[in-house]
Amino acid sequence: MKGHLEKILTSGRLTLGEYTQDFERRFSQLVGVRHGIAVNSGTSALEIALRAHRLREGDEVIIPTNTFAATGAAVVFAGGKPVITDVAPYTMMLDSGIVKKAITARTKGVIAVHIGGLICPDIKAIKEICEEENLFLVEDAAHAHGSKIDSKPAGSLGSAGCFSFYPTKVITSGEGGMITTDDEEIASTARVLRDQGKENFSSSRIVELGYNWRMPEVCAALGVVQLRRLPEFIQKRNAIAKIFDAGFDAMRLERIATPPNQLNNYYKYTLFLPSHVDRDRFKALSRERGVAFGGEVYWPPLHLQPAFRRYIDDKTRFDTAEDFGARMLNPPMFSEMTENQARRVLEVARDVLSGLRS
Repeated sequence: MKGHLEKILTSGRLTLGEYTQDFERRFSQLVGVRHGIAVNSGTSALEIALRAHRLREGDEVIIPTNTFAATGAAVVFAGGKPVITDVAPYTMMLDSGIVKKAITARTKGVIAVHIGGLICPDIKAIKEICEEENLFLVEDAAHAHGSKIDSKPAGSLGSAGCFSFYPTKVITSGEGGMITTDDEEIASTARVLRDQGKENFSSSRIVELGYNWRMPEVCAALGVVQLRRLPEFIQKRNAIAKIFDAGFDAMRLERIATPPNQLNNYYKYTLFLPSHVDRDRFKALSRERGVAFGGEVYWPPLHLQPAFRRYIDDKTRFDTAEDFGARMLNPPMFSEMTENQARRVLEVARDVLSGLRS
């Protein structure tokens, strides 16, 4: 990485240079699309992708309540209205039935959020609905680098995919995001919007109201280095997940299961505690023994967040999100985790759970 840094500083091109272009090319190849547009965050990727779909005031975009605030905020900042829905049990994601029920005459699109490395299992049916209703489908793939369903990569399943390279993700660029698409118009608009709305990098002519959403060259260089190791990281995380599967199944804990047609990058491993077990107590007791459970994906959900209350329809129920979300739990999961560390997690969980159950 030191050599890359020296090359960047010597070049005098600290943004939108050859490393950004290389990162975009490599990542779009991974996803299997024609275009990759690197930006400074996954949040930016979402807003840019939505703005490229030309939302107008009153346009509705269906999103699940189990997502990060950026998903809903991006809809608002892009000029639309988020329609926040409940989620399917045991996946915490949208399904086709939920989407159908939420469609109105004002619906413009859907954001399918992939959770913990698992692609929304009902994405094919959701895509068919979007095609029938002339709606766009954007993937919030912030968790899903390298994940696949039916051999198709996350980020290639809708009109645009949006990725995050925040430090906690399976691969990171320090800070950063990526938009993936096969749509020439979306790609062209995204490139303009990320650079203050200029018609091109060398121009001072503003053709859109954009923003400073550029990815620095140093971040792009780190992203290129990390991307080379993505297959290794996914393989290691899947090995740990197999150990967890056996161990947590033996404890009779429910979990989000990976269907046989998916490759899960296991950014997160998600369990559900029994309803009578106090999650905060479980986490505190586990922490006392050196194992930190946490990072619930996501809690509280959007409909319980004060900033989003104005977008909640009083008639909409969120029973599944509230039930499963309140019981959601994530054991430690990282790419360099060893088998012994995984077994230690299981040992602590088993002992703590046994005490709380009794």
